[in-house]
Amino acid sequence: IGKKIAELRKQKGYTLSELAEKTKISKSYLSNIERNLNKNPSLAIIKRIAKVLDVDLMTLLKNETNHNTNQYVEKEWADF
Repeated sequence: IGKKIAELRKQKGYTLSELAEKTKISKSYLSNIERNLNKNPSLAIIKRIAKVLDVDLMTLLKNETNHNTNQYVEKEWADF
């Protein structure tokens, strides 16, 4: 998820500091998410990031590196 967030942030032209400020997440915490040091951010955090990046939650959650395999997203996540 971190790599996807970093890609989208750069596409939107935001610096790490700008995204941190807009999402009200500390810069260090956001950096840890982007570098996959924190691999399990809360759903509330992911939703805030998605909102600021103007993407839906599934865009952040889906894994685009494995197009040929069936990806399963838990129903609880998909319902959000």
